[in-house]
Amino acid sequence: MSVPEAREAAGSSLQLCRIMRPDDANIVGNVHGGIILKMIEEAGCIVSTRHCNTQNGDRCLAALVRVEKTEFLSPMFIGEVAHVTAEITYTSKHSLEVQVKVMAENILTGAKRLANKAALWYVPCSLQNVDKIMEVPPIKYASAEQGEEGRKRYEAQKMERLETKARIEEAVPPPPNPDDPAKEQHTVGFSQSSLIHLVGPSDCTLHSYVHGGVTMKLMDEVAGIVAARHCSTNIVTASVDAINFHRKIKKGCVVTVTGRLTFVSNKSMEIEVLVDASSLMEPETGNYRAVSAFFTFISLDKDNKPLPVPPLKIEGEEEQRRCEEGKARYLQNKAKRLAEKERQQ
Repeated sequence: MSVPEAREAAGSSLQLCRIMRPDDANIVGNVHGGIILKMIEEAGCIVSTRHCNTQNGDRCLAALVRVEKTEFLSPMFIGEVAHVTAEITYTSKHSLEVQVKVMAENILTGAKRLANKAALWYVPCSLQNVDKIMEVPPIKYASAEQGEEGRKRYEAQKMERLETKARIEEAVPPPPNPDDPAKEQHTVGFSQSSLIHLVGPSDCTLHSYVHGGVTMKLMDEVAGIVAARHCSTNIVTASVDAINFHRKIKKGCVVTVTGRLTFVSNKSMEIEVLVDASSLMEPETGNYRAVSAFFTFISLDKDNKPLPVPPLKIEGEEEQRRCEEGKARYLQNKAKRLAEKERQQ
């Protein structure tokens, strides 16, 4: 297989836009966070697949393997136009980093604002053999420093993916009935929620494996239910920590998406979301963990102002462990935001 000359990084980009419709809204009228995640993944998949098919050899389709921290900087509303820009910013031998930004445009006034930004990692899988990972055509960088920074991000995400995969837990037990009067409000068990979905053709890629964006939308829906049950208020997605795709989910699989609170600060909630899959057609494959992530939600009043979040009542050593780990992530992310703010001043 011949590898063509390296391409300019700026040329490996894509821009999409579409108007937000009423069926994109959550129950309070804002655009559903899962819709935004799905648009981000679709743009990343298109630009990655196009880039990888510029070389000779087998045709391929880019598969999502990881989403870095996704920030929801501003809510998007029905009637606004979402402008999604995706750009390949780093390539290794077998993977690509795509950075995506979402701008929200008010088409009545022309005003625009940055709504979301994310970084995604893809690997190209051969259409002839989905288990065959293709080589990625290299891109040119504006400077050696840009390429070195990309390499550091690649090594960091690779290490974190391996660490996350090593500590995958068994399938989460079914959530208790939140209406059970014996279950105390504001506990982990009270708000824990699950969604069961049969993967059909419309959910899948050309490989007959589920689109990453479809999975992320389901995850955001479950996390939103957990947050709403805990607060009983309007809630919105604030950010998503790294989403790790551990194993593929094939057409005909039943996926169980489970969300549970891990940590609550004064104004935010961290929710662990786990996706387990099992095949209806091949039951011998058993149940397996396919995807995992941490979502952060905030509670809002009727004027979209942040509200205090009810404290989380911890029960047992396992919940205490997850709470302490969540608090560590919260403090780490807070320190990163403060450092970023200082750099911009």
